[in-house]
Amino acid sequence: MTLRPTVPFLSVILAAAALAGLGACFSERVQAPAGGQCVAAPDSTPQGSPIIHIVDFSFQPASICVDAGSTVTWVNDDAQAHTSTADQGAWDSPLLSPGNSFTSTFDQVGTFAYHCTPHPFMQGAVVVPATP
Repeated sequence: MTLRPTVPFLSVILAAAALAGLGACFSERVQAPAGGQCVAAPDSTPQGSPIIHIVDFSFQPASICVDAGSTVTWVNDDAQAHTSTADQGAWDSPLLSPGNSFTSTFDQVGTFAYHCTPHPFMQGAVVVPATP
């Protein structure tokens, strides 16, 4: 006797695989740069605030290092609305329409992971290293 999978059985398997893949997507968070090396934002405001551009459903750069007391500016250069939302709740921008920006000041040492609320696969980190 040969057993043949039925369509409902295959649907359940495919749905479970899809959910497992989504779970992995949502559970990944950006870590501090390997080796403790920090990357400065390549762009800044006239006041010297590092800029993180939101482009093509990504934060660019995805991870930056700033000195304690620095203000970081997120600029939405994408065609869709996005947020900058701290994973631990330290800040939460409003929904930023294309062309809008948001700032947050980092007074504490640490690694601050963040994401876009409507697009949680968009992730980044702001690293504030301890000063020697």
